[in-house]
Amino acid sequence: MELQQTNTVKSQCAGTLQQGATVSFHNIHYKVTQAGGCLCWRKKKTTKDILIDLNGIMKPGLNAIMGATGSGKSSFLDVLAARKDPAGLSGEVLIDGAPQPANFKCLSGYVVQDDVVMGTLTVRENFSFSAALRLPSSVSQAVKEQKVSQLIQELGLNRVADSRVGTQLIRGISGGERKRTNIGMELIIDPPVLFLDEPTTGLDASTANSVLMLLKRMANSGRTIILSIHQPRYSIYRLFDSLTLLVNGRQVYHGLAHSALDYFSEIGYICEPHNNPADFFLDVINGDSAAIALCSVDREDSDSVLKSRQGIEDKLVEEYRNCPDFKRTKAELEKIAQGKAASHSTPSRTITYNTGFLTQFRWVLKRTFRNLLLNPQTSIAQVAVTLFLALVVGAIFFNVQEDQSGIQNRFGALFFITVNQCFSSLSSAELFIAERKLFIHEYISGYYRVSVYFLSKILSDILTLRTIPAMVFSCVAYFMIGLKPTIEAFFLFMFTVTLVAYTATAMALAISADQTVVAIANIFMTIACVFMMIFAGLLVNLPSIVSWLAWLKYLSIPRYGLGALQVNEFYGLDFCRGLNSSSVPPGTICRGQDFLDEQGVEYSAWGFWQNHVALGVMTMCFLTIAYLKLRFIRKFT
Repeated sequence: MELQQTNTVKSQCAGTLQQGATVSFHNIHYKVTQAGGCLCWRKKKTTKDILIDLNGIMKPGLNAIMGATGSGKSSFLDVLAARKDPAGLSGEVLIDGAPQPANFKCLSGYVVQDDVVMGTLTVRENFSFSAALRLPSSVSQAVKEQKVSQLIQELGLNRVADSRVGTQLIRGISGGERKRTNIGMELIIDPPVLFLDEPTTGLDASTANSVLMLLKRMANSGRTIILSIHQPRYSIYRLFDSLTLLVNGRQVYHGLAHSALDYFSEIGYICEPHNNPADFFLDVINGDSAAIALCSVDREDSDSVLKSRQGIEDKLVEEYRNCPDFKRTKAELEKIAQGKAASHSTPSRTITYNTGFLTQFRWVLKRTFRNLLLNPQTSIAQVAVTLFLALVVGAIFFNVQEDQSGIQNRFGALFFITVNQCFSSLSSAELFIAERKLFIHEYISGYYRVSVYFLSKILSDILTLRTIPAMVFSCVAYFMIGLKPTIEAFFLFMFTVTLVAYTATAMALAISADQTVVAIANIFMTIACVFMMIFAGLLVNLPSIVSWLAWLKYLSIPRYGLGALQVNEFYGLDFCRGLNSSSVPPGTICRGQDFLDEQGVEYSAWGFWQNHVALGVMTMCFLTIAYLKLRFIRKFT
């Protein structure tokens, strides 16, 4: 039974047997609405055309999209891969003559320009993660491992299969091997079409050539590969089967790559010997004088040259629309469109999954914990800094006494501890921002649900970076300061400090979940913490605040934490022990309850636990906001 299943998967997944799909695009037009300058009190909005009336067919092989910077290459690739916002998009993309499936982005492979792979994991572990979540649950683990090993061999990654990919702190594999790893993450599902956005970005000429040679071998085995590329060297250009040239979102050529030079020669643009065709095309598109000098324009007529430069785009588009290749392509597209079933539905962006919630949760949680443990900056450093701060606080407030100075020292220590927990939790701002690109790519590719990613990140961050540091801090600072020496008081102290850390972390996540820059999120969180610190109870006496501002104290996380810690510490203490009642100066605070009354802190059973209830409610509210922001974050460009 296992052998039969293995053979079935091989026949479905093996790269050499997978036949690529034919992608045809019909009358593609894409525009975006941009906010312009302010006109009176209203913002003037303008519409910009990104892609204009694109038509063509891309068959199994290596299909390249070229053009100058800003010509719309990446936008066109995103449209073909169903990763563009349907708003502003018209026309249709057909796959083998049928309408593009709503979940096409989950069925196809897409390699983004920037590397989106977990750097703390090895190449094999990254492939195993992709296989576990993107291959159907009906496929056994043994078959998935066999698929991973086969892919490692196909991509030539045997030597670095068990090496970590690498991060800014961890030395990893080379740039070309990283790019192959990104490609392998998508090839796990043997997609009918593989899209690559600028696959040579950041690579030297030799490494870029080896990556394209790999893609060419896969294209020769029957895969459909579509890539955008800026200015490749000749050894790369000659690997292309078809070429699409764009200038400002319009087609100036679409056809066989080896016929492109002949086409431009026919319309008057001749490539000099030994000139790179890719450089030549960009020279023509940009109106470079060296290219124009070889056409029919009079060299000495500067006005004609200037007009030629200004109208080069219109001329190239017009020449292409009148050429026989364009007419043949249009005729072929009409046949494909006639054979397609009628469909008037608007493009949709449905995300489907091959695995259940529990399987996704197990694998994502495992990867998240492993990433934390293997990243010293976020694991060991956090505990070390917490331990250092605990020692500093313990040394400053060392062995407080039960006298009048002990009141101030206790209150100051508790305030510092509470505020420190709030500011220490601001590091969680990077939780979603640092992996934003990775999350968006994996989510829209159908790896996992938003809820799975959210729960995994929250659990890993709370258990490793909030709970353990809070416990270490409590164990060191509590006994060095010499707070109330009872087991009950110690564990209530630890519980309160941990809960304050949870609430502050949840607030940081709620603020930063939809941000793209850590610095901006830190500004918002610092402002919030400063305002909450003012209403904590030390800098201003809470009962004395005017009524129209008093409501702000209910939004202060430090206030609830400090209130609970005060009740836990001061209730039952006697600061006039050993003194005669006649020798106590008037106005001296002797009982801890008197100090709590002066601060406006309720010390009944409910007065103590209401602080924890409030912190728990705030935590849940903040986490809900963070999840909703993550759920509705802009995932399509």
